[in-house]
Amino acid sequence: MRVLVIEDDPQTAGYLAKGLGQEGYAVDVEPDAPSGLLRLLTVEYAVAIIDVMLPGLDGINLVRRARAAEISIPILMLTARTLVDDKVAGLRAGADDYLTKPFAFSELLARLEAITKRSSRREEDVIRVGDLVIDVIRRRATRAGKELQLQPLEFSLLAYLARNRGRVISKTTIAEQVWNYNFDPQTSVVETRICRLRDKVDKPFDGKLIRTVRGCGYVLDGP
Repeated sequence: MRVLVIEDDPQTAGYLAKGLGQEGYAVDVEPDAPSGLLRLLTVEYAVAIIDVMLPGLDGINLVRRARAAEISIPILMLTARTLVDDKVAGLRAGADDYLTKPFAFSELLARLEAITKRSSRREEDVIRVGDLVIDVIRRRATRAGKELQLQPLEFSLLAYLARNRGRVISKTTIAEQVWNYNFDPQTSVVETRICRLRDKVDKPFDGKLIRTVRGCGYVLDGP
């Protein structure tokens, strides 16, 4: 899942990027409203986390502009303000949820899961490809009834391929959607992760789901 964090405080932004990355999210960070809005207009995200107290244009007005531009992804707002009126203003501007600082990272994760689940743009909660079953909400995958022991990035990669089942996905696209936006697709990281994923998803079972299309990329489909 690809997340945009718009936060001007480097410490908070770094904390979010590191924590979300460890949970298997691909994270982009922008320090202000103009660059954040440009990202929202040009890159497809699953969810955005936006600080209220941004330099220049504040987060509430950024959300208004995003919604006016028909950007309908779920938005979680962060702020040190605790007044009810501030929260109401954010929600009326188009935010889906509001979290005050300081916050527990576990609560932020729970809120992200909740707003993406409620969103009309939410992808399938459970994806099935042959005997492979992926529970996106619980971040759990099984094949032939056996649970797969996947690391966070492996789960994100498998879920992305499964959402696009039957479609050949290039290394560049995988790199952009599963890793961060500036990832260099010329490195062997994608191939290495695909190889490790095959060891867990395909090797122990009959019928191979992940195929390489030489010169094009990878595809996951039923056997």
